[in-house]
Amino acid sequence: MSSIKFGTDGWRGVIADDFTFANARTVAHAIARYVVRNEDARKGVLIGYDHRYAADRVAAAAAEVISASGTPVWLADRPCPTPAISYLVRNRGAAGGIVVTASHNPYRWNGIKYKASYGSSALPSIVAQIEKELEVVLEKGVPPMPPRRNLIQPLEPRAPYLDALEKLVDWKRLRDAKFRFVFDPMHGSAAGLLPELLRRNGMTCDEIRGTRDPRFGGVHPEPIEPHIEALRQAVRAGKYDAGFCADGDGDRIGAIDRDGSFVNPHQIFAMLVWHLAGTRNLPGDIAKTFSVTKLIDKLATRFGRKLHEVPIGFKYICELMLEQNILIGGEESGGIGTSLYLPERDATVSALFLAELMAWHGKSLGELLTTLHAEFGEYHYGRVDLDLKPGQKEKAIAHFSNGKLNRILDLPVVGREDMDGIKVYLGEAGWVMVRASGTENLLRVYSETSKPETTRRVLTAVTQIVHDL
Repeated sequence: MSSIKFGTDGWRGVIADDFTFANARTVAHAIARYVVRNEDARKGVLIGYDHRYAADRVAAAAAEVISASGTPVWLADRPCPTPAISYLVRNRGAAGGIVVTASHNPYRWNGIKYKASYGSSALPSIVAQIEKELEVVLEKGVPPMPPRRNLIQPLEPRAPYLDALEKLVDWKRLRDAKFRFVFDPMHGSAAGLLPELLRRNGMTCDEIRGTRDPRFGGVHPEPIEPHIEALRQAVRAGKYDAGFCADGDGDRIGAIDRDGSFVNPHQIFAMLVWHLAGTRNLPGDIAKTFSVTKLIDKLATRFGRKLHEVPIGFKYICELMLEQNILIGGEESGGIGTSLYLPERDATVSALFLAELMAWHGKSLGELLTTLHAEFGEYHYGRVDLDLKPGQKEKAIAHFSNGKLNRILDLPVVGREDMDGIKVYLGEAGWVMVRASGTENLLRVYSETSKPETTRRVLTAVTQIVHDL
């Protein structure tokens, strides 16, 4: 049980290995202790869950533990996306929220996210407090307090959430554009949401992989290549204008253009900045995490917005959004939030704004990207995740931190940054970055250059260097 540790967004573990009912109850009790000591526990805790194996049963167990502390609990009566719980926590003025999910991790994983009273990821300061409580619980154990079932009430999470999302976009403009969309929730808990919103407003939106499958159809529920291939095929076969995709718990977005091209999260974030800060000219700064495209820097300059760069993890963007006027913030993994809604990632909200952008200009995603590249230059991004032997991650970080490294392939090393991992700048070509994952036993290698073939070469070369260490 000492392996329980909060990462960039909550605690995750392998089902029946680290993620057990006993450990889930331990984490729930630590959260209960935090709520009782630091929040108004009388306002209660909302609990939701996604489509993963036994997530509903784990959520019910967590509800029992929370109720035993005398804290009222509202337990979702069906699976729902993480952002729905975030919205309801803030909307109802709850003390906090719990979501049983491992987000985009492979099906063997599950986890617990804590959502704070403001409706988003727990700030680093809150995580530190929960971890302190966790240390106490790990030492003393979960006390044998009986659950107070009279404090556990059912919660219908989807209807109020959809009503809130419906207010965000110009439905007349969307209807008039007559675009056809297809949505892929990857067998996750965002199933049915975007189609319902679009259909109730007179638009076409079909869905694939919308049934619950705890194994996610055999792919990782992360909306990037190659896991998004089913959506690509559906867009081509159905001649849709675009396809949108959400991860397992509905907070990260991916997209496919009408020609079958994958639109990566950096491009999506750039287009949404262009739309909200440019086309709609809404006020506010822009925030991004350390691994996000430099195109955002150019867009911020173009629209006269201050750019904030933070470590990896949406909780850092959330912290900024709570303190300052941040119009939009995003991360490399497809998590994007806007002050128009919540300081929280939400794939359905991002899809709505992308659809509105298309309708505003009457263009496909690919055509919009071409316009962006024509004005700001080309940015081609790639990432590989390396499952390494113990000690190799540390060797890799040390290697690329070493000032004696002055060249990768034929590209000169001209600078480094170490906000989160190590980012190495390669002359005028671009950059490459190595960082240990906060949730999995992986080393992530990121690169962005002005040519797709250069990005591929850099990723291949760095992967080989790491394996040779």
